[in-house]
Amino acid sequence: MEYDPKEKNRIAGYEYNTLMSLMHVSVSKHLLDEHFTLVWANEFYYELIGWDKDEYEARYNNLCDTYYADDQEELAKLTEVVMDAIEGSKGGYTHISHMPKKDGEYVWVRMVATFADEYIDGYQVSYTVMTDINDLVLMQKAQTVTYNALPGFVAKFHIDKDFGLTLLEANARYTAFFGDDCWDTGADPLFLQNYAQNQQAIEASREKILSGQPISLGLTVKGVDGREARLQVNASCVDWQNQEPIYLAIFIDITDVTELREMQQKLEAQAAELKEALTAAEQASRAKSDFLSSMSHDIRTPMNAIVGMTEIARIHLDDPGRVENCLDKIALSSQHLLGLINDVLDMSAIESGSMALSNSAFSLPDFMENIVAIIQPAAAEKRQHLFIRTFGVEHEHLYADPLRLKQIFINILSNAVKFTPEEGSITLTLEEFPAAREGCGQFRFTFADTGMGMTDAFMTHIFDSFTRERDSRVDKTEGSGLGMAITKRIVDMMGGRITVRSAEGKGSTFVVYLSLHIEENPACYPALPPLRVLIADDDELMCEYAAQTLDALGIDAECAEDGEDTVRQIISAHDAGQSFDVLILDWKMPGVDGLEVTRQIRARIGEELPILIASSYDWADIKKEALSAGANDFISKPLFKSTLCHTLKRLIYAENSPIADKEKKPQYNFGGRRFLLVEDNALNQEIGVELLSQAGAIVECADDGIQGCEKFAQSPPGYYSLILMDVQMPVMNGYEATQKIRALPRADARAVPIIAMTADAFAADIEKARESGMDGHLAKPLDLPLMLQELSKLL
Repeated sequence: MEYDPKEKNRIAGYEYNTLMSLMHVSVSKHLLDEHFTLVWANEFYYELIGWDKDEYEARYNNLCDTYYADDQEELAKLTEVVMDAIEGSKGGYTHISHMPKKDGEYVWVRMVATFADEYIDGYQVSYTVMTDINDLVLMQKAQTVTYNALPGFVAKFHIDKDFGLTLLEANARYTAFFGDDCWDTGADPLFLQNYAQNQQAIEASREKILSGQPISLGLTVKGVDGREARLQVNASCVDWQNQEPIYLAIFIDITDVTELREMQQKLEAQAAELKEALTAAEQASRAKSDFLSSMSHDIRTPMNAIVGMTEIARIHLDDPGRVENCLDKIALSSQHLLGLINDVLDMSAIESGSMALSNSAFSLPDFMENIVAIIQPAAAEKRQHLFIRTFGVEHEHLYADPLRLKQIFINILSNAVKFTPEEGSITLTLEEFPAAREGCGQFRFTFADTGMGMTDAFMTHIFDSFTRERDSRVDKTEGSGLGMAITKRIVDMMGGRITVRSAEGKGSTFVVYLSLHIEENPACYPALPPLRVLIADDDELMCEYAAQTLDALGIDAECAEDGEDTVRQIISAHDAGQSFDVLILDWKMPGVDGLEVTRQIRARIGEELPILIASSYDWADIKKEALSAGANDFISKPLFKSTLCHTLKRLIYAENSPIADKEKKPQYNFGGRRFLLVEDNALNQEIGVELLSQAGAIVECADDGIQGCEKFAQSPPGYYSLILMDVQMPVMNGYEATQKIRALPRADARAVPIIAMTADAFAADIEKARESGMDGHLAKPLDLPLMLQELSKLL
């Protein structure tokens, strides 16, 4: 299918702007004319300088020399750099600028410009990427405090191509010894005298200095008070400016040997720290560059699918089947794109310190059931074997942030599924140990797979931001490269730790250690009659642990190691008049599987033995086969104590199975209910009205918080059954509107359910919504089943 070139350009521009905005990178397009005229810039350019786009254009006419009019010195530096690049036929330039902002403020930026093969009105075009390095510069300035704490002289010099020295920074000891005039190296008589006296030694290192190599010199100098001193100088190149070295020099007065030794120890320690920090900064910079390149591809892939499938659907509007297929693919691509964006936003929140953890009660069995439901379909698609084990888990009701805990599990397990070949295995083991702190349980979660593994080199960076393995086996596997970095940060925030072991071709094992608060009230299990249970599972450890768990509940449990052994024990016990009361049968076993075992038992002894199928597979996927073979019920792995106890009670006393209820798709009918949707975006209003109307609700809309308050205040009591409130709105935001509604002097003001419906989806946002008086929180983009479920709960 052919596309309009203008549409292609618009899409490409949108993709690029989206990526740059996510990364908070300023991109601008300039003419190489006498004004360095601004042709175009993204929104972060204006955010960086503090000016609104329209204000900037009106005030400065997009002329950069006019913008720098109040800082001629900085303009001269920038002009010199640009002219040097043009006259030297270079492809661009790099420059650090003290850039003016609105209201007289300044920001330090790093400019990286590329000259393009594009001309407008005869002038060549330059594309410039600006990065905010204000924090880095301020940190460097703060280093002066450290310099002053050292017992020696510390100074930083810029050495130009003609070997001229310019003093950039110095500690108090340096200026006290050489005097306040030392800053003017070109005119200070004392500096010129000391340089002349040591010229031979300095000139001997000229080649090393200009090439940025470390140097060590012995100098004899005079101070401003006329005192002569013998100094040992150690200097290293710490930066480059316009291809000229910046040197940090330490002057040690070797007339005092004690000071020399003290200084040497401090310098060695500081040098190691600086080297480590520099290496880390360089790695982070390279990783971010690689990440931008990869993310450009990974974002473009689902976006192209969305745009392409939309066009195909338009062409085939008369073919409902083709349109439905396109919509399914658009939905899948949208979810993938949302996952990438969420990773970037999560990492941004973590690095900025704005991510907060909640502390909510949750059930570990329910939590694991949800994890298995999410991971199992992807594993089944690749015919992978998914094993879930529990050992020593005594506390099933815990306190933590279940959303972030689920993120840890899903990130690790998703990678295991991605990088494990078909018919490979993935094993998740949950263990609890006695905790050092009272009221807590020490948990160890082990994620092991038989996948392709990792190189030793990559393992050292597995938890770094913006890193992905470069390997032909995984290059087609898309992702943000942030999943494991986010996982590590969340584990750290929870006070835990994570380790990894891996070998190429042998798989990987991640281990997460967490101390989780436990529910104060001990678990209460229903009483069961004396039972004799046979557990059949080819996983010997899991089988023994399940038997121990049942023994603790007062149930006599025995184990069978495979299908044939199971049939033999069941028939033997039946013939001896000591039949088992229940058989817990693993669905997937080598040789004779659970399905065939069930058939053989039914054929030999009939229907008298209740058979429970145990599996981590979705019951809906195997229910038909299991029931037709003669199974009575289903129990989900892992086999928690509460799961075993309640399932056996349900089976023995012939209670209704909750599994059957889960299989029924819930039907929601809000007929006769009137909802108030407070949302400033017309498209979001349309979506909300349509989705809620399909469930029978009558929906009225308000465009901002003020309108929402007025509509509610002017309505009779009980008129609205529920309010859906956006947060970020003009005139009045959702938090303020909620507080105003709650304060109204009417009976239903405090009772009417108010739900946040917003793109602000972090834990801190959910907590803020609760504090403002809201009853729930729905994150955009809306998950329709989840939205209907939450509304139904509140109503």
